[in-house]
Amino acid sequence: MSSIKDSLTAEAVQDRVNELLLSSGITYKEYVLGFAFAVYGLETYLSWRQYRKYLEPKRPSNLADIVSEEDFAKAQAYGADKSRFDFIATAYGQVQTVAMIVYDGLPLLWDYSGSLMYKFGGLGPEYEITQSLVFFCVYAVISTALSLPVSLYSTFVVEERHGFNKQSLSLFVTDLLKGHAIGAVIGLPLVAAFLWIIQSAGKNFFFYVWIFMVVFQMIMITLYPTVIQPLFNKLTPLEDGELKSDIEALASRIDFPLKKLFVIDGSKRSSHSNAYFFGFGKNKRIVLFDTLLEHSTIEEVCAVLAHELGHWSMNHTLKILIVTQLHLLALFWLFSLFISNTALYQSFGFSTKPILIGFILFQYIYAPVENVINFLMHVYSRKNEYEADAFALKLGYAESLRSSLIKLNVKNLGNFNPDPLYSAWNKSHPSLVERLAALGVKPTSNTPVAVAEKDDKKSQ
Repeated sequence: MSSIKDSLTAEAVQDRVNELLLSSGITYKEYVLGFAFAVYGLETYLSWRQYRKYLEPKRPSNLADIVSEEDFAKAQAYGADKSRFDFIATAYGQVQTVAMIVYDGLPLLWDYSGSLMYKFGGLGPEYEITQSLVFFCVYAVISTALSLPVSLYSTFVVEERHGFNKQSLSLFVTDLLKGHAIGAVIGLPLVAAFLWIIQSAGKNFFFYVWIFMVVFQMIMITLYPTVIQPLFNKLTPLEDGELKSDIEALASRIDFPLKKLFVIDGSKRSSHSNAYFFGFGKNKRIVLFDTLLEHSTIEEVCAVLAHELGHWSMNHTLKILIVTQLHLLALFWLFSLFISNTALYQSFGFSTKPILIGFILFQYIYAPVENVINFLMHVYSRKNEYEADAFALKLGYAESLRSSLIKLNVKNLGNFNPDPLYSAWNKSHPSLVERLAALGVKPTSNTPVAVAEKDDKKSQ
């Protein structure tokens, strides 16, 4: 037992990994670059497979009673447009990543942060936490500047072209500034506390950092919908009426502790639609996008919520939360094995071993594991989606769920013609066709489901 324990010490793991790389003639930097290119190649290949599916002009025969040829063509055009832009945006991101690694961008930014700290504060490198916070700000500013062209084109060209973007440039800039302000208010103390715990807790810091992060996440889950989200969107209590009564009856039927119902002005920024719930214990709240109400009947809204409440009933959210926290604990433990790895820092151009930099470099080398975990989480998430659909089916929303899923896909110009490999690797939700097949609900008509607009819904 002691030999196993000794083999898992930080020094033993570092020595073993370093020996493996040395024997193969590969440095940490070369390993990270090689994997980055491998993942980029794989994901580009999968995206190309999906792009070819978007270019198919003919509607598949199995979609005849699901979507009209006109709506299918619109969805195909939207998907192809996004794919073409994604090829460019992904290549742009890959160039940034490779340049940052090859030209030792991280050491340059770290040294620049130190020079700013000394120039304006007279502080030297012994103030590592302060320098880390300056680095955090500098990195955030540069990252935002580099990503801004992509965000602007995606929002005001691609989304605008297909009728989804509803926000003005001023609102876009306001959201960006608000996001950075909130990020600074929350992120800077978080990073400082993260680094202080690691400095103070010794070799077993991973456990204390994990506890801190769990508490932080619980606080954020509580504060986000009530404090942060209202800074961006307006939540209005759902008016009394048939819809509210039916939702309350649905919640009561499955003992869901519903306290409040809200409508969120999602149309302020986009015409995409959704619904969700939040809250701990017996203080649950449901939020409906105004865009969802515009094109759905009361029965269809309830069907969408029945699906969401299925996640609650089967503890999907709690299970994912537990898995996520265990993953985080494992991540911090593995980081504790590499935090003092001199060869790792030197490979990327560092002569010192700053903790924040070490965590960034560790995430580089941990990326292969993270990719596998993300894929497995997609598999698990897709299983949960099928189970939530089945839950709504058992509640008697079979036909309404079918029509609501189709309407959501039509309104959001979702993918009606997915490539199976692309979907499996990239999507946490099954495609519409897969979900409808699993539901096994036979269509009541040979014609596609009609998507009613707001004015038409009143007559339903």
